[in-house]
Amino acid sequence: MRIDTYNQQKSQKPNSFWSRLLDMIAPRACAICGKRLGIEEEMICSVCNVHLPRTDFAQDAYENEMARLFWGRIPVERCAAWMYYQAHSASANLVYNLKYHQRPEIGIIVGKMMAQEFHQEYFFDDIDLLIPLPLSHERERERGYNQSMMIAQGIAEITGLPIVNDVVIRKSFISSQTQKDRWTRTENVEGVFELVNGDKIQGKHILLIDDVVTTGATLCSCGEELAKAGNIQISIASIGFAKP
Repeated sequence: MRIDTYNQQKSQKPNSFWSRLLDMIAPRACAICGKRLGIEEEMICSVCNVHLPRTDFAQDAYENEMARLFWGRIPVERCAAWMYYQAHSASANLVYNLKYHQRPEIGIIVGKMMAQEFHQEYFFDDIDLLIPLPLSHERERERGYNQSMMIAQGIAEITGLPIVNDVVIRKSFISSQTQKDRWTRTENVEGVFELVNGDKIQGKHILLIDDVVTTGATLCSCGEELAKAGNIQISIASIGFAKP
């Protein structure tokens, strides 16, 4: 398991006088434990990084717990989540802060960390473009950003893959999936996505990006709509995977 790639790369970059001064004036805190970050650390301290509950799904991206959720439902190829997600755990603070505490930069930095680790397992081979799972206009306006777009931006910085965010829209926000059981989740997202520019993805292998995967209901609903474009392959990446 390659857990230090991002911090090693960061340590190779010289830190300017001004960045060190700013760090002294306004100390940065780890997004997981809240402790002060070292000058070479970014977003996550070394201790939390080492203990992050990584799934290692990228090592077997065609057949793992997450991939099995989508078999027979959408034309899925590879699936990987960066870590196991458990509500109220320390590592879940990454997602809480990203989604609810106005910290979009977490998505970008975690996206870069994910991409570097997944890239070592050839996860991005033959993928053509990135599609962040869309939010409804109401929810995105309320939050100020789409957290999946932030993750996609981080992945794009490392991989160079283009982001396409105008081929599928989320027509409305019904209600949160957080407290719903498996069957209610599925019913809650039926028909909420709409394909609008399917010609842009015909014949493409797309990477659909979300923050946390639980039952896969939302991604399946979106994937089914994307599949209407014809002749596409879908892979999926997320920060977290919550075991059903």
